[in-house]
Amino acid sequence: MARSASPGSEPSLALVAGEASGDLLAGLLLAGMRARWPDATSSGIGGPQMAKQGFDAWWPHHKLAVHGFSWELLRRYREIVGFRAALGDRLLADKPDVFIGVDAPDFNLALEARLKQHGVKTVHFVCPSIWAWRPERVEKLRQSTDHVLCIFPFEPALLASHGIASTYVGHPLANVIPMEPDKAAARHALGLLPEDEVVAILPGSRQSEIRHLALRFFKAAALMLNARAAIKFIVPAVPGLLPEITAIAERSGIGSRLQLLTGQSHIALAACDVTLIASGTATLEAALFKRPMVIGYHMSWLSWQIMRRKRLQPWVGLPNILCRDFVVPELLQDDATPAALAQATLQWLDAARSEPAKIAALQSTFHTLHTELRRDTAALATDAIQKVLQS
Repeated sequence: MARSASPGSEPSLALVAGEASGDLLAGLLLAGMRARWPDATSSGIGGPQMAKQGFDAWWPHHKLAVHGFSWELLRRYREIVGFRAALGDRLLADKPDVFIGVDAPDFNLALEARLKQHGVKTVHFVCPSIWAWRPERVEKLRQSTDHVLCIFPFEPALLASHGIASTYVGHPLANVIPMEPDKAAARHALGLLPEDEVVAILPGSRQSEIRHLALRFFKAAALMLNARAAIKFIVPAVPGLLPEITAIAERSGIGSRLQLLTGQSHIALAACDVTLIASGTATLEAALFKRPMVIGYHMSWLSWQIMRRKRLQPWVGLPNILCRDFVVPELLQDDATPAALAQATLQWLDAARSEPAKIAALQSTFHTLHTELRRDTAALATDAIQKVLQS
């Protein structure tokens, strides 16, 4: 049996975060746990944000990042299953006090189920979006985890109806991102002028997303430049994907007009007037920065057919899901053409000039959302984990 950390002891923690967004969430969680348990050890699969908190990464997090039900997933299935089996073996050889799976449910839930069967306490951080698609995951979640840390306020009641223990901890990003972002300071940091019209382009954090979205986003930027030659474009890139994004930017024909950044997505979102952005966690970040956005997404035909049939609600982007309305446009799959993406983005820039009330209303909506999501996430999550350790 796994040893049970007693009050005042320093637990051993194992975590798996499967991509950049999970690494960010896990890094914030680890910071809170280090405040409670300064000498706690943590290891598993993670990225640079976790490493800053003393995390021992046995494998890098990007090894697990895949895009939908794609050929890439099929091609890498044996590799990923091998990672999971090897990690499970290692964890069972020296059992941690608690295992925390951070998002990545396709990878983590099966691992959590195996660990739980062998007496390891398991926590899943970020409720799988059973309210959006793939509701069959709820049974797997019940079998796999002792406790779920929820980042959206409506999730605990849903999980309770299925007999799953959970705690609403708020969204960590709501504490990191200021309620009133400093656009002037962000523009100064990037060498942009206060009067510039600035579009931030965020084509995703996975390699497969970049391959599906970057070129069409950059072609949309070219069309925007035809309409307004003075627009400035900033493109924050996940460091490991910067070379590929740079190559695609050059191929698009407007590489010289794109200001490519290594990371710095928060500075880019603070500085911009509007963002053209891939569906995912980054859209919530854009909402917390109170920025108008156009959400675009494209994937393989097979992935799209499978996901389209499993959707439970009309929205895909997190801001729209949380607001229960199309507060920002979504252009998905065949609708995500460069022309349509460019037109929708330009409409926000037009609104900034001629319909300031429209921009103000959106900002007010996002301000309310920010308030609802702002909690002491690290403390609430650590409290919940402590109760799991003592159970």
